[in-house]
Amino acid sequence: MDTLQHDGDQMEWKESARWIKFEEKVEEGGERWSKPHVSTLSLHSLFELRTCLQTGTVLLDLDGGSLPQIIDDVIEKQIEDGLLRPELRERVSYVLLRKHRHQTKKPIHRSLVDIGKSVSSTTNRSPARSPAAGPSLHHSTEDLRMRQNASYGRLCHAQSRSMNDISRTPNTDQRKNKFMKKIPKDSEASNVLVGEVDFLDQPFIAFVRLIQSAMLGGVTEVPVPTRFLFILLGPSGRAKSYNEIGRAIATLMVDDLFSDVAYKARNREDLIAGIDEFLDEVIVLPPGEWDPNIRIEPPKKVPSADKRGNGLDYMEFRLWIGLHSAIQCLILVATDASFIIKYITRFTEEGFSTLISFIFIYDAIKKMIGAFKYYPINMDFKPDSITTYKCECVAPDTANTTVFNASALLAPNTNTSLYNPLNLTALDWSLLSKKECLNYGGQLLGNSCQFIPDLALMSFILFFGTYSMTLTLKKFKFSRYFPTKVRALVADFSIIFSILLFCGIDACFGLATPKLHVPSVIKPTRPDRGWFVAPFGKNPWWVYLASILPALLVTILIFMDQQITAVIVNRKENKLRKAAGYHLDLFWVGILMAVCSFMGLPWYVAATVISIAHIDSLKMETETSAPGEQPQFLGVREQRVTGTIVFILTGISVFLAPILKYIPLPVLYGVFLYMGVASLNGIQFWERCKLFLMPAKHQPDHAFLRHVPLRRIHLFTLVQILCLAVLWILKSTVAAIIFPVMILGLIIVRRLLDLIFSQHDLAWIDNILPEKEKKETDKKKRRKGAHEDSDEEEKDLPVGVTHSDSSFSDSELDRSITLHFRISCPASPAFNYSQSPVFMVPQVKIEMESDCDFTDVDRYGRETDGETTL
Repeated sequence: MDTLQHDGDQMEWKESARWIKFEEKVEEGGERWSKPHVSTLSLHSLFELRTCLQTGTVLLDLDGGSLPQIIDDVIEKQIEDGLLRPELRERVSYVLLRKHRHQTKKPIHRSLVDIGKSVSSTTNRSPARSPAAGPSLHHSTEDLRMRQNASYGRLCHAQSRSMNDISRTPNTDQRKNKFMKKIPKDSEASNVLVGEVDFLDQPFIAFVRLIQSAMLGGVTEVPVPTRFLFILLGPSGRAKSYNEIGRAIATLMVDDLFSDVAYKARNREDLIAGIDEFLDEVIVLPPGEWDPNIRIEPPKKVPSADKRGNGLDYMEFRLWIGLHSAIQCLILVATDASFIIKYITRFTEEGFSTLISFIFIYDAIKKMIGAFKYYPINMDFKPDSITTYKCECVAPDTANTTVFNASALLAPNTNTSLYNPLNLTALDWSLLSKKECLNYGGQLLGNSCQFIPDLALMSFILFFGTYSMTLTLKKFKFSRYFPTKVRALVADFSIIFSILLFCGIDACFGLATPKLHVPSVIKPTRPDRGWFVAPFGKNPWWVYLASILPALLVTILIFMDQQITAVIVNRKENKLRKAAGYHLDLFWVGILMAVCSFMGLPWYVAATVISIAHIDSLKMETETSAPGEQPQFLGVREQRVTGTIVFILTGISVFLAPILKYIPLPVLYGVFLYMGVASLNGIQFWERCKLFLMPAKHQPDHAFLRHVPLRRIHLFTLVQILCLAVLWILKSTVAAIIFPVMILGLIIVRRLLDLIFSQHDLAWIDNILPEKEKKETDKKKRRKGAHEDSDEEEKDLPVGVTHSDSSFSDSELDRSITLHFRISCPASPAFNYSQSPVFMVPQVKIEMESDCDFTDVDRYGRETDGETTL
């Protein structure tokens, strides 16, 4: 935390306190740090901090690479919101960009004198004679300097930005600071700036979270990248109050719970909710019963953040939920519980798979819409006013320009040494880029300086282009171009080709589209945990038993997800030859759940969309066919090689972070959209939904349309739509905890449909439940027994009458038709048998009957008791 120090007209930021886990203060009158101690905050300061976040500027995921750029964005936002008068822009910028002095540096009266000397010596030197400015530097012409002074003389001394060390490379003091050894690896800094000035009539408050941590030079005591920045400038007279508010936000930022909230906050309300959670645990000590000046020593054992936030340690609690769920899965395997899949009909399958597909489609579109909010389209652009658009880099006032370390990004064609002093007056500011201008302390002026390319439009092109290209290449297999093997190769690798193509298009344009963020180091996501979670020691004993209840919900969800996916994969239309392994799959899921729970990894379940895509990629078709004949589906290549290789490549992708970081996120969103849409193909529910918009004469020739009335089909589809809507609402609300139970409820809804629809209708638009199939089989057996009894009575048949029984075995009664033939040869009236018995022409009569109860003529395609006369 830095506080603003005044010495006459001169100002600088002085480090007054620092936090790693506990607070350390700069001792008054001494040049050393205090011992680490627990921060003691006033309740009033926390409430004032809450008010500051409610009324101040909050910028989350700001794209800023340097302190001047961040300050410009904050001030611009304050002016837009009406929190700062435009005429105060330069004065606030001047204050916030003053030099930062840390405990290892000289005091203010010496450093400012030295700076003054360097300024005077620099201004008395000719730019051409400057030792730092070699012949390859772009020198400012006298005409350009006069024009800049005439046009922008109003900037005055407020534009002096060279007072601040904005180098991105650590300076000597930072590199030699031994304090760096005490900071955990991959740490990020939160800088707090508080102070009072005399030109503000209301506080200037800003909370900034950078989209990516950045080195801000001398702002930090040690070379640690900054992710958060809190600024509080207020009117004079309340320095103590501002200092307490700064200590409050600094203490919150090292708190595990609030730090997690700050990293994940989506808006101002999330930050305020984090403060409220912190206030819920605050303990207030009466002011007259203790000495606030006493420093509390750090405890020997700091309580876990999870135990504080929830009263329980989350990782240990999650471990026991996973272990109980794993045991429950193994019990389901041992008790042959997978028989329940007989009740998972097409109704349940399609409801679940459609929900997963809609999630893919919804999330892809939602992310794409978010890009338009983050990178809005420039609606104010007017082609007729293009001549008035300009943006120039203006140098700081020469009266206050000094020589500073040139380790920041140098101008093009500059051969100055990295650590040589650079004379800013020798630069041609009009030739600097935006980043160079801000790094050197310049000012961007013009109405086009805030221009951002239409990244949303480019993102949409990448998004929709990837989706449409993948869809087109997938259908390329059925085109008339190129040989069969080439077309099959293009179709099989359509997603890879689309990703490579649009990544190349993105690279050609060079726009700053959002890219994939991939960790470069394999490590646990939280620094306070290892690779394995200890099962005991953090939670009370009753938690180990109470975790059975949430584990039951987890088991239901995993069981349904696993088994429904397996049922979809093992459908008859996929023509799989190998038997299904429902119990084996669930057994390994249970084992992997226990392993993942101990390691704190996500639980392993079947991925419906990926499984369906895997099956589609392994389908086989006839390679030889007559000219004009379409290839016929033969089945699926049943093997374990591709599945193993897929997950091996998934693991290897962790090491491909340097390559994967160039993949634009809109390209991946397009792939997700394709996967969601492609998984809807072949789902009868989706085909029936499209019938609502089709006139009868344009409806496709589906088999169920021939045998079930259209109104009954629509009624069945509406029931499925209603169930899908209920599942979606539950998934999206706080009631999501009962989502697994509702998945199981689909089976119950399907059983109730037997009261509304006939078994004939359900046989065509769904599947018949096992009990109904058993009843039909029993009826067949009874009818067959009755026919056998009648056959015994028909042994004494007239001459010429024979009996033939072509019944199948009992195991095939549900699929076979048993026909009983009675063949008789009555005398023909066309002949006189008494006169010429040798030339008799018999007349044959065939009567057919079946053991099946043919209640529907169209379904079986023939009539019962049919009669044919030959």
